[in-house]
Amino acid sequence: MFLGAFTHTIDEKGRLTVPAKFRADLAAGLVVTRAIDRCLAIYPMEEWEQLAGQVSALPVTDRRARAFRRLVFADATDAIPDKQGRVLIPPRLREYAGIDGEVVVTGLNTYIEVWNPDAWDEERARVEAREADIEAWAALGI
Repeated sequence: MFLGAFTHTIDEKGRLTVPAKFRADLAAGLVVTRAIDRCLAIYPMEEWEQLAGQVSALPVTDRRARAFRRLVFADATDAIPDKQGRVLIPPRLREYAGIDGEVVVTGLNTYIEVWNPDAWDEERARVEAREADIEAWAALGI
């Protein structure tokens, strides 16, 4: 389970040090890919396999499904953290998310997101502005 938000850095070689709290769940391998909100998503291999199966099951005859498939798979990369808990984030993914240097690593229960700090602050502000909008949460079935 991935919970919490942490400030970390991406080093000059493009490596992210995964928060110590998250390392055991990623030791068997992970996949880093684009997330929808201009951030990166890191999935433990088991979660990735479930997501990949769902995406692969989408009809190739649907233009939106093909576009989503490209978003998820084209820039995805698999990795195993090194002994210091670092994972190489390819340049294309760093560029997509606008991350270099300091990043915010957030645990979202079954996966992790990696954000540009300014983008994370904006996202948090959007979420917190809607916090009082119970109807928005109710529409999700919660």
